Amino acid sequence: MSKELNPMRNIKIEKITLNIGAGKDSVKLEKGMKLLKNLTNINPIKTFTNKRIPGWGLRPGLPIGCKLTLRKKIAKDMLTRLLDAKDFKLNNKQFDNLGNISFGVPEYIDIKDAKYEPDIGIMGLEVCITLERPGYRIKKRRRMRKKISKNHQITKQDSMEFMKKEFNVEVIEDDNE
Repeated sequence: MSKELNPMRNIKIEKITLNIGAGKDSVKLEKGMKLLKNLTNINPIKTFTNKRIPGWGLRPGLPIGCKLTLRKKIAKDMLTRLLDAKDFKLNNKQFDNLGNISFGVPEYIDIKDAKYEPDIGIMGLEVCITLERPGYRIKKRRRMRKKISKNHQITKQDSMEFMKKEFNVEVIEDDNE
């Protein structure tokens, strides 16, 4: 059986994580929470520091951002809107070697169907897409946990091809590599 016909080689979106970092600024954090709620109709959670960094005024337990995880059909619909904000163009540096894609949206008003909110202002967010194949459960399950074999892992090239095929994304090759 060839690699193209094997159903275990099919790639799918496992999750999309939307993240807004606010630092120590609690006003920006509340605006970020409201923005994520408005975009997805799902309540985001706050993220907290684990380390003490005196130079930045951070201590353990201080809220510094908010995030939200989307899965299944909601994730696919939101990804189409997010890619539309980037004009369906991604840089090849935004793909990593494990099947993850990360990019930023500088202004949320670029996202399709997002209305400008004066009390939020102009704000951006980070998007992380995690891809997986059938069988990836073996690395997360409780009993008999195993590693994903090298030839079953998603490569940078695989994730680029998936995004081109599924979402008509144009991958821009960077000349500085």
